[in-house]
Amino acid sequence: MINKRRLVERFIEMVKIESVSGNESQIQNYLIDAFQQLGLTVYQDNSQLKTNLGANNIVAKLKGNENYCPIFFSCHVDTVSPGVGIEVVQKEGVLFSVGETILAADNKAGIAVMLEMIEIINEQQIETGNLEFVLSVGEEIGLIGVEAMDMSLVEAEIGFVLDNAGPVGSAIVASPSLYMFDIELTGKAAHAGLEPEKGVSALEIAVKAMNQLDFGRIDHETTANIGVIQGGDASNIVMDHLTLKGEVRSISPQKAAYLVEAIKVAFEDSSQKLGGKCQFNADLKATGFRLEKASAVLNLARQAMKDIGLTLKYETSGGGSDANVFNAKGKEVTNLAIGYEKIHTVDEYIPIAEMEKCVALSLALANRAKHN
Repeated sequence: MINKRRLVERFIEMVKIESVSGNESQIQNYLIDAFQQLGLTVYQDNSQLKTNLGANNIVAKLKGNENYCPIFFSCHVDTVSPGVGIEVVQKEGVLFSVGETILAADNKAGIAVMLEMIEIINEQQIETGNLEFVLSVGEEIGLIGVEAMDMSLVEAEIGFVLDNAGPVGSAIVASPSLYMFDIELTGKAAHAGLEPEKGVSALEIAVKAMNQLDFGRIDHETTANIGVIQGGDASNIVMDHLTLKGEVRSISPQKAAYLVEAIKVAFEDSSQKLGGKCQFNADLKATGFRLEKASAVLNLARQAMKDIGLTLKYETSGGGSDANVFNAKGKEVTNLAIGYEKIHTVDEYIPIAEMEKCVALSLALANRAKHN
């Protein structure tokens, strides 16, 4: 039986521990202690040496029957801002912050679910296979922690990230590759009123390049955007420097790579023709994945949801999560909805009933894994 009071109190206790990306040490220390008190063995990787974040990733292991299929659950411990001084209020069975900070249900609701699940397994002596619980850092700033993680610490080949919005019952089956790019254009300054012809406008370079390209919704699985443009010194000077920052996303890794290259070529060609210079840098932040509906992880999710009266809903995401990295590194992983809404805003909330439902689903997944 789920202990609702314990579940909520644990969640409230955790969200009061500040863990904005880069400052994860206090929450990781809390979790190391919490998992050890529940009888799990906790391992840390050495990712902090690569990431310079506040802590390492941790993997907590609950020993089970070796004859059953091992599975893992994953959450991230870092939050976005404003995430300091969070105070939780409950209104009609729904948890909110007081309105000046995020709630941090993304992703501490998932962690609370993990811990309640383990409490129940221990109390009711439920037999499972080996279960692993992965707690990553730096997810909110580009999946940095899990990208640097030593995957040899994770025995299970299939897993469930507890980090998607909406009512419990849906799973991400496809997620995009994400490139972030920045473009530095250099022209030549000149007096805009007296001798503009002696200048090379970095803005004109950008305009001619962008006229060759499409942005926004490219097709049903691909988007492109330029979100930041900065440059120039004065209205009477031909603009000699301009910075643009943007992104490309596509469920198809090939389409994403092709579009990034097209943007690079357009800006470089425009710069050359107009007598300027272009420096283009693109960074692959997440590799896209697409799960087959007959995959082991989705079969397990379908069976477990049926066991608790749910029907699995398939979702395609426009964003990335740690599931992208796990899949890219050879694990078979989906991202499950855990009930939170309006994340990354001061209006974030989560119904307690959804947290309870997520605990029930996690237990059903562990039980069903015995038969796979």
